[in-house]
Order: sequence, then structure tokens, then C-alpha cells
Amino acid sequence: QLQLVESGGGLVQPGGSLRLACTASEFTFANYGIGWFRQAPGKEREGVACISGAGDSVSSADFVKGRFTISRDNAKNTVYLQMHHLKPEDTAVYYCAASSALRPMCVLFQRQHQYDSWGQGTQVTVSS
Repeated sequence: QLQLVESGGGLVQPGGSLRLACTASEFTFANYGIGWFRQAPGKEREGVACISGAGDSVSSADFVKGRFTISRDNAKNTVYLQMHHLKPEDTAVYYCAASSALRPMCVLFQRQHQYDSWGQGTQVTVSS
């Protein structure tokens, strides 16, 4: 089973930036689409963005468009989530997840049952 580890979370002021990384243990990393999700206290986990195995298909939630960018480096088995213009409502635990079903294209990436493996999450706190 693919093992995923998130990193890069932390405390940032409103308007600031962070870059999260999701690193996988599996050498066939390119066989998986990767999604980023987040869960704020008292709220359900929600989809943030997705990238296909080759990186040629991306999709993101409306609430992050223009602020967050997803990318991947398969040579490093890593997917990144670059976050700019952070808001207090972005505060959450951020998770990455791998899906063999989403390898070719990020279709309905928010559907969590499509994912085979999940990371443990990294905390992002946006506060002054």
C-alpha cells in the first residue's frame, strides 16, 4: 500500500503563503492521482485540489482557485500544494490521498471513496 507523508504545515499570518508537500514511498508514484483534502475543527473533510498521475490534469475547489496551485514531481515522488493569500478560514488539517482511479484524470476528485491511501495530515493555522 502506498504510504504518504505530508509536510510543510505551520502557523502563518493572513495573506501569507505556505507550501505543503506530500511524499510517497512507492516507486510507481506516477500510477496515482493525488488529492489534497482538509478538515477544519467541527467540519467535514473537503476536497481542495487534485492532480493526475502525469500531472496533465488538475482540478481544484472554487474556494481555492486563484490562491492554491497543485503540482507534482514524479522523480521525487512528491506532490506540492502551494498556498497564497491564506485566510483564517483556511485553517485546517490538510491531508493528501492517492487514487489509482484518478491516475488519468481528476474527475469528481472530491469523492473520497475513490482514494486508496491517506496520509496522517499536517496542520495549517492562519492567524494573526
